[in-house]
Amino acid sequence: MLAGHVADGAPASADGLRYLALGDSYTIGEGVAGDDRWPLQLARALRAEGVALADPRIIATTGWTTDELAAAIDAAEPIGDHDFVSLLVGVNNQYRGRDLDEYRTQFTALLERAIGLAGGDAGRVLVLSIPDWGATRFGRESGRDPDAIARELDAFNAAARAICAAHGVAFVDITTVSRAHGADASMLADDGLHPSARAHADWARQALPAARRLLAPR
Repeated sequence: MLAGHVADGAPASADGLRYLALGDSYTIGEGVAGDDRWPLQLARALRAEGVALADPRIIATTGWTTDELAAAIDAAEPIGDHDFVSLLVGVNNQYRGRDLDEYRTQFTALLERAIGLAGGDAGRVLVLSIPDWGATRFGRESGRDPDAIARELDAFNAAARAICAAHGVAFVDITTVSRAHGADASMLADDGLHPSARAHADWARQALPAARRLLAPR
């Protein structure tokens, strides 16, 4: 995918539950204002419901694959424990033609790392599925087969869902909504590939019920 933003290493606010968002362009918000990134929209929505979740610390960069995200987490240490961790990664593995078995291995390691960063609590980790970039204007004009892209992403997402289930981690599907609105210009940034602020809002709405449940008092 296109190269762009670097990781935002700003620490979370001292007020409220600490939130760490891990990912790639979809988390750093390539093509949208910082406040429009879905993790920030999710944090605002939760605060509106009375959940004292701080704005996230984001470790994400456009173009990162699973191994590149893992290396960035290493470089960012010490990170410390967080009360909530989200993970959305894998599109660049598929885009670059990387192997599915490699993704399974590296995603498993990342998920276990995310659980560790949530204080060892798998019930405070949320994974979002990989959106379907083949449904976008960029994807349709790329010369690549959108059906093949969809099949490959379905395989990656099925692997991630199974790994999350095995670890007791919540998994939220945003692929379906990305396909439903993939050709809608209002859902795309100017590059015709990355999601617009409106699409990020859609993803935050999809993630909200699971996040609400994970952050409920125990």
